[in-house]
Amino acid sequence: MAAACSFRSVARAPLPLRRGFARRRGPRCCSAAPPSGGGATSSTASSSKVPATPPPFIVSRICRDVERDFLVLLLSPCVKLVLEVKERLEREHPGLPTGRNGRDDEEMILWFLKDRKFSVDETVSKLTKAIKWRQDFRLSELSEESVKGLYQTGKAYVHDSFDIYGRPVLVVVASKHFPSKQDPVENEKLCAFLVEKALSRLPLGTENILGIFDLRGFQVENGDLQFLKFLIDVFYYYYPKRLGQVLFVDAPFVFQPMWQLVKPLLKQYASLVRFCDVETVRKEYFTEETLGEYQNHRD
Repeated sequence: MAAACSFRSVARAPLPLRRGFARRRGPRCCSAAPPSGGGATSSTASSSKVPATPPPFIVSRICRDVERDFLVLLLSPCVKLVLEVKERLEREHPGLPTGRNGRDDEEMILWFLKDRKFSVDETVSKLTKAIKWRQDFRLSELSEESVKGLYQTGKAYVHDSFDIYGRPVLVVVASKHFPSKQDPVENEKLCAFLVEKALSRLPLGTENILGIFDLRGFQVENGDLQFLKFLIDVFYYYYPKRLGQVLFVDAPFVFQPMWQLVKPLLKQYASLVRFCDVETVRKEYFTEETLGEYQNHRD
């Protein structure tokens, strides 16, 4: 999240250009002698006193100043919108938590602003819903120990390696999901925990994750429309634009009725879904070194 990464430092800078920026001049040409009250000096004397190029540390400092001033100009509208959203959340929803993923988290605010195309009203509404959900769901209390029961079934996990695009990978093994036997609330907790875990591994400059639904061995008893609706809400309302692509791997014919029910719920996000076989996943999304646990799963 390049803009968000630079936001904190830029937000603290004054918005106008700093004094002296417009008056800054480049280095004096070596052929132009400095003004002297004692008359003209020889070209040899002039060249010995004025360097042909400014010292490297001067060039570096000028470049840093120019870049900083440019970023301030470029991001100043975003800064103003972030502060506006932040002030409204404080005024209208003072009971919401603060800190990381709270109502004053500037990076989170900027991310939701981008998702809502910089509409302040829509951002406040969607962000309020997301923060309340995190609070009510007690997301900060989830841990591997708290979801251990379902986590140990291997029905879902965060892959050890990134895909070839540098994205964390969240894998769901559909044949190990049994909605009639497993607590739906515990399923939701495991889902939220793994999404958080995957996002916590995002490398600098990477903004979303890859989701893999391994449908090999999928049967009717594995179908769970309610859980899929929950999953859609998670990535639309609470983690917008964090899912870069979804792979449905080796989907059997019995999965098609489920897909026909789910596809309309996805709306334009259905374009993120790709049906493919396991060989495509191995060749196009991983290398031999990064297949790891997925290589060993149901070969």
